[in-house]
Amino acid sequence: MKLSIFLKDKWIFLLSQTAIILFLALLLNTMKISNAAIALVCICFCFITVVSLILEYLQKNCFYRQLYQNLDAMEKKHYISSVIEEAGFTEGALLIDVLKQTTKSMNDEIASYRRMNTEYQDYIETWIHEIKIPISCIDLICENNKGEMASGVKEELSRIDDYVEQALYYARSTNLEKDYMIREINLDNLVKGTLKKYSKQLIAAKATPTFDNLSQTVYGDAKWLEFVLGQLIANSIKYKKDTLMLTFSACEEQDHVLLYVSDDGIGIQESELPRIFEKGFTGTNGRSYAKTTGIGLYLCRKLCNKMHLSISASSANGQGTTIQITFPTDSRLLLE
Repeated sequence: MKLSIFLKDKWIFLLSQTAIILFLALLLNTMKISNAAIALVCICFCFITVVSLILEYLQKNCFYRQLYQNLDAMEKKHYISSVIEEAGFTEGALLIDVLKQTTKSMNDEIASYRRMNTEYQDYIETWIHEIKIPISCIDLICENNKGEMASGVKEELSRIDDYVEQALYYARSTNLEKDYMIREINLDNLVKGTLKKYSKQLIAAKATPTFDNLSQTVYGDAKWLEFVLGQLIANSIKYKKDTLMLTFSACEEQDHVLLYVSDDGIGIQESELPRIFEKGFTGTNGRSYAKTTGIGLYLCRKLCNKMHLSISASSANGQGTTIQITFPTDSRLLLE
C-alpha cells in the first residue's frame, strides 16, 4: 500500500485536523495566551496526529502487503480467504468477511455446476453404451445378409461407431482419472492391434502400412493410445489421395522414444499447422475434402498430455503429414 494512496484516502481527516488546529490557535490567541504556548499546543496536536497516521499506515500496509504476497504465491487465487490472517482494523475485518462470503457463494455455485456436469456426463456415457447395442445388432444383420447394400451399410456403420467412440472419450475428457492406467506397452503390438481394428477402412482406402523399428517398450494407457492412433489413422484415410501409404516408425533418443505416424496424403497448409490441435479447428481440408468436427486431434493432445506424452505435427501441403508422439522412458511414470 503506497503512502500517497493512504494519505489521499485520509484527505478529509487531514483537512479537519488542519481546521481544528487553526481554530484552536485562533481561540488561544483571543484568550491572550502567549505565542510560544500556542505553538507548543499546535505542535503537540500535529505530533499526535502524525503518530496516529503512521501507526495506522504501518498496520494497514502490513496487512495488505501480506495479502498480496499470499495472493501471488497461490495457484488457485479464489482460495485466498482461507489463508488470510485476521485484520486488526475494521476495514480489514469487513474485507475478510466479504471475501469469505463471496468465496462460499462461488464454491456453492461451482458445486452446483459440477453436479449438473456429472449428471450430464453420466447420461452421455450411458447413452453411448446403449447406442452401441443397436450398432452391433445392425453389424450382425449385415454379416448375415451379404450384398452390396449390406457392405455400404457396414461402411457407414463403422463411421458411426468411430464417432460414438470419439464422443465417449470427449465426455470422459473432463474427468480422465476415472479410466486411467499407465502400463508398459510394446509399440509393435499397439500399432498392429489398432490397424486390425481399422482393417476394413484401410482395405477400402487401398492403404499400405509399413513398419520400422517398433520393438521399443513405452509407458502409457493402452486403450487411450489405441484411440489416439485410431484418430490419426482415420485422419490419414480421410485426407488421402488415390491410395494411401501409411508408415509407423520409432526411434530412441536419450530419455525419449519417438513414434512417427506418416502418410502421403494431401497434407496441411503451413499457416494452419499450429492450430490443428485446437478444439473445433477444421481448417481448409476439413471444409473442402471431408466432413469433420475438429475434435479428434484436440482429444489426442488432451489424452497425451494426461499420459505425460507430447504430440506434434509436421506437414507440407500436398506432400503428406507426420505426427510425432514422444514417450518418456522414465519408469517412474509407471503407475502400479
